[in-house]
Amino acid sequence: MSHPTSPFTHAQLIPQEETLEITRQKGELLIGIPKEAYFQEKRICLTPDAVNAMVNNGHKVLIERGAGDDAGFTDKDYSEAGAQITEDKTKVFGCPMVLKVEPPTLDELELIKPKTVLISALQLKTRQKSYFDALAKKKITALAFEFIKDEDHTYPAVKALSEIAGTASVLIAAELMVNAKKGNGLLFGNISGVPPIEVVVIGAGTVGEFAVRSALGLGANVKVFDSSITKLRKIQTNVGRILYTSTIQPKNLMKALRRCDVAIGAVRGHNRAPIIVTEDMVENMKKGAVVIDVCVDMGGCFETTETTSHDNPTIIKHNVIHYGVPNIPARYPKTASISISNIFTPYLLEIAESGGLENAVRFDNGLKNGLYFYRGILTNKAIADWFDMSYSDINLLIF
Repeated sequence: MSHPTSPFTHAQLIPQEETLEITRQKGELLIGIPKEAYFQEKRICLTPDAVNAMVNNGHKVLIERGAGDDAGFTDKDYSEAGAQITEDKTKVFGCPMVLKVEPPTLDELELIKPKTVLISALQLKTRQKSYFDALAKKKITALAFEFIKDEDHTYPAVKALSEIAGTASVLIAAELMVNAKKGNGLLFGNISGVPPIEVVVIGAGTVGEFAVRSALGLGANVKVFDSSITKLRKIQTNVGRILYTSTIQPKNLMKALRRCDVAIGAVRGHNRAPIIVTEDMVENMKKGAVVIDVCVDMGGCFETTETTSHDNPTIIKHNVIHYGVPNIPARYPKTASISISNIFTPYLLEIAESGGLENAVRFDNGLKNGLYFYRGILTNKAIADWFDMSYSDINLLIF
């Protein structure tokens, strides 16, 4: 019987036993790592050390023969680390969890079993609607590693690969100044009595910062341009020295480009990278100057950029050498693989520790952010908008 002024019954007011959350059941993972089939993709998601950590935690890893060869890891390295090696691609794609660098092709999706957990890059701009239809049909749960967020709200996978791309852009420029046709034979270093190389970096994000660090380390004179004062302030703090920084104003930019030996484009937009350097500006650059457009995968921020490949990386326009390879980190597959592996491993252990992906995303919002398909249901608004598809909020699907 309830008290006239109380909304509770007498029984509800009697002290109850405390109900605690039942401890999460640790799960065992069976992970399949296929050999990358995409043109010039040499990276692999887990290094032998990472596989060893997984196996020591009671998980199984099945790797397709030769999957790590191009990244400098042999089948012997993997089998010694505790992985099972197989020739059978179907077996690898048949694992309950599949790990890839590039998103699977439609043929590879055919091999994936229903309700599989797929972890790979998504590369939204290169996807077709048919890719998502295939995921829906097989009720796949898919995580894109470029969408996963860290505790500090940054994207660790994007950041790691941006660090590689930024550092590499300077090393590639140093090579091209000597080796490319029409290269001007300059050494990227501070030699006594010789004026230093002039470098212009457009964009003060992670790519820009690591390009600046490398260029300064080699003794170049560096000028940084960005439309955000905050980013320019931050890059000076991070690099630990005073730099020439400027907001993007055509007059200042034009002046710097006219004098520079190397220009690096590192500006990212939400959909397409904004064109900041016009053809007119490129025409006024020095003969033999080098342009490295790191944001070519988003359209490029130099009007004259064209997409090239690792085999034929440069084209020459207006006597300026243009490098437009979209996947710079793949040029350094071992470094990139170690970097990706360092990010993946803790997440995989966390998924297992939580007793599966569903529990892990329930407790980790950063991981939840990486989820774009849940049991065949699209859960990412950006993809839904891009392809004009309907989606469901993941929080309504996972309680």
